[in-house]
Amino acid sequence: MTLDRRFCVAPMMEYTDRHERYFLRLISRRALLYTEMVTAEAVIHGERERLLGFSHEEHPIALQLGGADPNRMAMAATIGQEFGYDEVNINVGCPSDRVQSGRFGACLMAEPDIVAASVRAMRAATDLPVTVKSRIGIDDRDDYDFLRGFVEVVAQAGCLTFIVHARKAILSGLSPKQNREIPPLDHDRVYRLKSDYPELEIIINGGIDSLAQCREHLAHVDGVMMGRTAYQAPYILADIDHDLFGDDGPVASRTALVDAMQPYIARQLAKGVRLNAISRHMLGLYYGQPGARTWRRYISERSHLPGADGGLLQAAVEQLPEAYQRSLIETL
Repeated sequence: MTLDRRFCVAPMMEYTDRHERYFLRLISRRALLYTEMVTAEAVIHGERERLLGFSHEEHPIALQLGGADPNRMAMAATIGQEFGYDEVNINVGCPSDRVQSGRFGACLMAEPDIVAASVRAMRAATDLPVTVKSRIGIDDRDDYDFLRGFVEVVAQAGCLTFIVHARKAILSGLSPKQNREIPPLDHDRVYRLKSDYPELEIIINGGIDSLAQCREHLAHVDGVMMGRTAYQAPYILADIDHDLFGDDGPVASRTALVDAMQPYIARQLAKGVRLNAISRHMLGLYYGQPGARTWRRYISERSHLPGADGGLLQAAVEQLPEAYQRSLIETL
């Protein structure tokens, strides 16, 4: 399978779980979806179905792994291939203290040989494409030569695709949230990387929150990766297939998406999943629309109650006409 990475949804801890990915796949047929980061040790020793299980509708889907031991990373990648993932990605971008304590994530940018060794081991153990997601630098090691040196070493190991968050990571003193906001963006540095290494596939990440920005970036790099905006305002993906991939297929309305989620919700509830584990990912469906607050509040206040099922979401839709009318009156 040749993956088209023109538009990707970023791996986000506690967000891009299987329920979120299923929902996003109903909106876009073409976006490449990523799992939350899973450590190699968890994959090897943990409850694999819970950690790695996904619905076949989620394809194309990539598994993001965290780890620094090439042999363990290779074992985890092999398990990922057995589960049916389309790509395996190495996390070299997360700056959290917990990740650093495991000697992986963004701190590995300072040890490109270890990342390269993992790439070699994973490519030898699987048929999956092995990709790397990094920052543009770490702490005071944030000039272009540092980024270029990292990419050169890892590329020589056989990694052909780099997803680059266009901010450096500050490894102490900032929370992961602050690391997504405080270090300044430098998209031009990622553009330069693509210019200097045209044979590599370069995907840009960081600060991308509109389709217009996606189109601008695609004039310089091979693909874009969107994170928080895709979660907070998921219906932005409704235009992706047509605008970025040139597809002419139908675009589902927001109401149609709620209806399309019903069979999935019923299956998950039958397995013991609580409705709020699924519905929390749908709270942004009406983002920016009249009635969005009513939609969020109605679901948030009721989805945790015993017996809550997919009918709750349909009932929330029924609250919207009144909210729309109120918003129209308020604007007169």
